[in-house]
Amino acid sequence: MNQEDYASEEASEADPVSMEDPEATRRDAGEAESSRASRSWWDRNADEYQNDHGAFLGDDRFVWGPEGLDEAEAALLGPAASLRDKDILEIGAGAAQCSRWLAAQGARPVALDLSHRQLQHALRIGGSDVPRAQLVEADAGKLPFRAGSFDLACSAYGAVPFVADPVNVMREVHRVLRPGGRWVFSVTHPVRWAFPDEPGPEGLSVAASYFDRTAYVEQDERGRAVYVEHHRTIGDRVRDVVAGGFRLLDLVEPEWPEWNSQEWGGWSPLRGNLIPGTAIFVCERD
Repeated sequence: MNQEDYASEEASEADPVSMEDPEATRRDAGEAESSRASRSWWDRNADEYQNDHGAFLGDDRFVWGPEGLDEAEAALLGPAASLRDKDILEIGAGAAQCSRWLAAQGARPVALDLSHRQLQHALRIGGSDVPRAQLVEADAGKLPFRAGSFDLACSAYGAVPFVADPVNVMREVHRVLRPGGRWVFSVTHPVRWAFPDEPGPEGLSVAASYFDRTAYVEQDERGRAVYVEHHRTIGDRVRDVVAGGFRLLDLVEPEWPEWNSQEWGGWSPLRGNLIPGTAIFVCERD
C-alpha cells in the first residue's frame, strides 16, 4: 500500500475543523462521528504524540501501556519464540513500534491505523536496518482482510477505546483470525473513568459515576466532535469480548513498577501505586 498516495474522500469533503478551545462535554457520539473525530485528532496530534512519547515507546518495543509492561516480559501473545512465521495484525498501531518488535521476532506483522499521519511516522522510523511491518490505513470496524488471514491480533491502546461499537470491532477481529487465534488488547482501566484525569492528588477522589457510559467528547464551536472516547465498565468489556465470539483467558492489570517515574496524562507513579490504570484482555477465538 502506497501511503503517500492515500487521500481521504471523507476528510477532503469535510469543513476545516476549528481547534480554538474545544469544549469538553459528555454526550452521545455515534460510530461515524467517533471515527471522523479519531482520524482528524490523530492526524493533527501525531507529531506531538510521537515527540512526547517516542522515547518511552522506542522504535521497536512492544509496550502495553503507560506502566511500561513489555511484551518481551509479559508474553501475552505467547513466548517470543512462538511468534516466528506468524501472521499478526496490530490494530491502532500508531507508528508501528509494536509491529516492528514483532517483525524482529520473525513474525509477519501488519500495522493498521486510522491516521495517515501516524503511519507516516511509521515510515519515518522504519529504516532499512530495522525489521519492517506492512502498513495499512483503515478503520478497525471495517478490516480490509479476508476471513482467517491472521494467527494473532493485538492492540495497545489502539482503536477499542475510541469506537462507539466495540462489539463490531470484536467481530471483525474474530472474522480475520484463524481458529484458536489469540486477540490481546489494552485499554484505559474502566475504574479510572470515575476519577479526574489528573496525575496528582486531585486525581484521587471520585468525581463521576463509574456506571455512566456517556462518551467523553471534545467539540468545536459548531458542536462537531474533534475527540471522542467511550467508557465501558469491566463487565461491559467482558460481555463485548464474548459477544464477539471470543473466550476471555485472562484480564491483566499491570502494577506500576518502581523504575517508572514518568507522568503520562493522568498516569503517574502516585496514582499507579493506588489504582489500576490499564486493563489488558487476553482472548482466544473459538
